[in-house]
Amino acid sequence: MSRSPATILIVDDTPENLSVLGELLQPIYRVRAANSGRRALQIARGTPTPDLILLDVMMPDMDGYDVLAELRADPGTRNIPVIYVTAMDGSDDEERGLDLGAVDYITKPIRPGIVLARIRTQLELKQARDILTNQNTYLEAEVTRRMGENQLIQEVSIHALARLAETRDPETGKHLRRTQDYVLTLARTLGEHPRFADYLDERTISAIAQSAPLHDIGKVGIPDSILLKPGKLTPDEWEIMKTHAELGSKAIAQAESDADKPVEFLAIAKLIARSHHEKWDGSGYPDGLAGDNIPIAARLMALADVFDALTCKRVYKEAFSFDDAYRIIVDGSGTHFDPDIVDAFVREYPAFMAIARTYAE
Repeated sequence: MSRSPATILIVDDTPENLSVLGELLQPIYRVRAANSGRRALQIARGTPTPDLILLDVMMPDMDGYDVLAELRADPGTRNIPVIYVTAMDGSDDEERGLDLGAVDYITKPIRPGIVLARIRTQLELKQARDILTNQNTYLEAEVTRRMGENQLIQEVSIHALARLAETRDPETGKHLRRTQDYVLTLARTLGEHPRFADYLDERTISAIAQSAPLHDIGKVGIPDSILLKPGKLTPDEWEIMKTHAELGSKAIAQAESDADKPVEFLAIAKLIARSHHEKWDGSGYPDGLAGDNIPIAARLMALADVFDALTCKRVYKEAFSFDDAYRIIVDGSGTHFDPDIVDAFVREYPAFMAIARTYAE
């Protein structure tokens, strides 16, 4: 299939010059003509976009330098190659034109062979640039598509693993989605807080939310007789139940060691799995961490997990009302929970209730 001829815009305020260039170019190219800078800009911004512009420098009202400046300032025209055609033959004039972005400089009176050769060269260069741009655009789109596929596969895999633990405890239902959204809400609210801003950038917030569903993955290692017991656990059973935090952390650490390079969300998931039962005053488990020694992601998960546990029915208890759960969380500020995270919860309490209702059992 033959290619359509390139479109050349010739700009000159002298009709005779337009006629000479038009007669030279029309047998080969599609030619548009403008007798002023303003008209040239109108044509350049129209359809079809010129493939190349032959631009006179000395014109009244708006000279060639001004025209080129406006062409380069407009995203729609900035990549059109411009060749100056002018009677000025000083090296300073040529240097100024090239500095402003012209691709070539032809002096009058024109020599047909030179003009045609330089036009052909610039059109070939433009074609090569266009091909490269199209290839880069395609490659960028392909990379984006594949990254999206990989992200989807990763998220599906995370949820598949998390649901493996969830199937051991059928009453947890939509617990994963609720707690994930609670954590995301808290993290976004605290993103500009002085204590958290350096850590909670958008990338880390996304990784925290992505890894949150793995917080109870260690429950796969807890016997059914304990995990599904309808009544209160004995002290010995409770000690076994508490091991799920360490079991989950170790399982994720093993997955990390199998990876060829560090995986950010796994590193965060490991911290959450191990430390989301730690308490601000140091009375939690498994390590008795206190205050800022508890990883931020685990502190966020701790509040999200407790709020969800309080507001949902379990085999061993009825659901608390939202207001009762709210009071328990607030009363736990400074003992169970980081006070600043509790303050964020208070601000986002309506959002927490909306999430709970949206993903109710």
